[in-house]
Amino acid sequence: MYRALASRYPDAHCELDFADPFQLLVATVLSAQTTDVRVNSVTPQLFARYPTPADLAGAEREELEAIIQPTGFFRAKAQSLLKLSAAIVERFDGEVPGRLTDLVTLPGVGRKTANVVLGDAFRVPGITVDTHVGRLVRRFGWTDEEDPVKAEHAVGALFPPRDWTQLSHTLIFHGRRTCHARRPACGACPVARWCPSYGTGETDPELAARLVKDGPPR
Repeated sequence: MYRALASRYPDAHCELDFADPFQLLVATVLSAQTTDVRVNSVTPQLFARYPTPADLAGAEREELEAIIQPTGFFRAKAQSLLKLSAAIVERFDGEVPGRLTDLVTLPGVGRKTANVVLGDAFRVPGITVDTHVGRLVRRFGWTDEEDPVKAEHAVGALFPPRDWTQLSHTLIFHGRRTCHARRPACGACPVARWCPSYGTGETDPELAARLVKDGPPR
């Protein structure tokens, strides 16, 4: 199934724009409950104004909130960004740590966010169980775990670590483009023949093809 999906999405990658680990960490925090496209629309201004953890830690809350407001839940996200930036400055000499055990000690950073940063900024293998990955691995029958951490470990046991990061990107691409939450395009799915959930969505090939998205949701 993974080989078939990788063939469908050979360019699967992190769709958040970033230039360094700090930018990816901030963008990932902002991506909660919104789209990567929306996050990418605000981060250029955000990083121009606050290029380092020290800069962001010293930000005026009202100004920060105004910049990130389009991403939703901006007050809670601003609080997380201020606290995690201060923690990076105070406990890690202003550098984003490259270990899972350290990343998850930062305010507002869980395993999902940490694995995104590790995989794409530090090239440390990790499985990112976001809503798309969690939905797909259960539909595929790879695990029935609802808890993201348990699902991460269950899926990780099926694949060598070298595949974990790219596997996550591939599943996220498939979840955004074909295997939608409400109406999956089963008739246009490259793994339909092996999927125990085939029939959950539209099975007619022509109708299913109309449901397939070419890019990230906007």
